[in-house]
Amino acid sequence: MGGTRHPAAASKRASEQTLMRTTGPAASPNSKRPARIAISFPHAEAGLDQDEEWFIAEIDGRRRRLRIHDYDELYRVPGLYEALVYDTLECTSPRRISDLLESVLADWPLSPAGLRVLDLGAGNGCVAEVLRGLKVPHIVGLDLIPEACDAARRDRADVYDDYLVADLCDLTPVQNETLRGHRLNCLITVAALGYGDVPPLAFGTAFNLIRSPGWLAMTIKEDFLDPDDQSGFARLMRRMIDEGVVAIQAHHRYCHRRSINGEQLFYVAVVARKDRDVPRSWLDDTADVGSEIGHEPDHASLLLGR
Repeated sequence: MGGTRHPAAASKRASEQTLMRTTGPAASPNSKRPARIAISFPHAEAGLDQDEEWFIAEIDGRRRRLRIHDYDELYRVPGLYEALVYDTLECTSPRRISDLLESVLADWPLSPAGLRVLDLGAGNGCVAEVLRGLKVPHIVGLDLIPEACDAARRDRADVYDDYLVADLCDLTPVQNETLRGHRLNCLITVAALGYGDVPPLAFGTAFNLIRSPGWLAMTIKEDFLDPDDQSGFARLMRRMIDEGVVAIQAHHRYCHRRSINGEQLFYVAVVARKDRDVPRSWLDDTADVGSEIGHEPDHASLLLGR
């Protein structure tokens, strides 16, 4: 991502920007014809957190105000998520994490052709599409909302071998058996961690579905890796590193996307080797996970350059 744009100019462009995109015919019964989409940020407010950002979408002449994190609404319109997140806000995360994973595998040396991936927070398949470009042979998508699954089947019907709509905090026996039957050896999750979309219990459950030894590839907002962050997920992640559940192989700070004001939003891409499961006792009460680590810089924070 380039960093040469003046913030004020970037902010002005972001607030005035309108993107016109015409999508192709969709299989969804609610989208029988192509949608003409215009995106704008007419009143871009300073200081909004990512899960508070909103925009105006004009779809076939009808204007709607939506939050960027209103995923169920975004996925219902073919092309809207891509028009907003990738074309307008310049998201780079799927390519960044796949490149880092490919680089780490080459160092072992291993091939992406040996991966059996669980795509956590899969959405409409943007990450899986990039992984298929690396010749990953087996990918299972998992998301909490049915609109994501519907959109993936509509927009990228060939990228998943299976796709489950499931709550990882409350998997049914059939869902658990199905996931384990895929013999997964890599968990990938892109921009889904830290905001409550994937609670610590859900992340730990997904992680334990991966065989040991295996792989973890994730992107997360850099704030959630700060040693002063005492949220449940941050503490769980530090404990996993400090106690040898995972071994970090590579990490990279990068611009995930632009905010609606044109500012760069920095994330960290991390690829780690899974050596063992997260103990169930750590997940039974995530409110207390890692409380003994405290606020001092720990091994995990040092590894991540924090």
